[in-house]
Amino acid sequence: MNIDSRLWITKNSKSYLGAGRIELLERIKESGSIAKAAKQMKMSYKAAWDNVDIANKLAAPKPLVISNAGGGKSSGTRLTPEGQKAIDTFKSLQALRNEFFGYLDGAKDFDELSERIQKLSKKLK
Repeated sequence: MNIDSRLWITKNSKSYLGAGRIELLERIKESGSIAKAAKQMKMSYKAAWDNVDIANKLAAPKPLVISNAGGGKSSGTRLTPEGQKAIDTFKSLQALRNEFFGYLDGAKDFDELSERIQKLSKKLK
């Protein structure tokens, strides 16, 4: 048996950060562009922009991404230090989740899975 899970962070009862938004932030960081990041992820620019906008509003007063329009040297989009913290924290949570569920993976039946859960529960107390 294997245990599968998905991880996301909510804030104010709204979906804030999950694997998709984290990937979008990473691609924005690499490309300096929401449009390029959207294209790499095979999503529309509007969907990418909406995701960034939602995340920024929930992150207020510290945005995760800042965009500068204009077409000059200073134009483009960049990840803020808060955006990098969001990526780093999410990745740490994923690693912890993987370690936790990795301990449970491979149980042959519910009895063994239950034993592993009990052992883990005792360690966490």
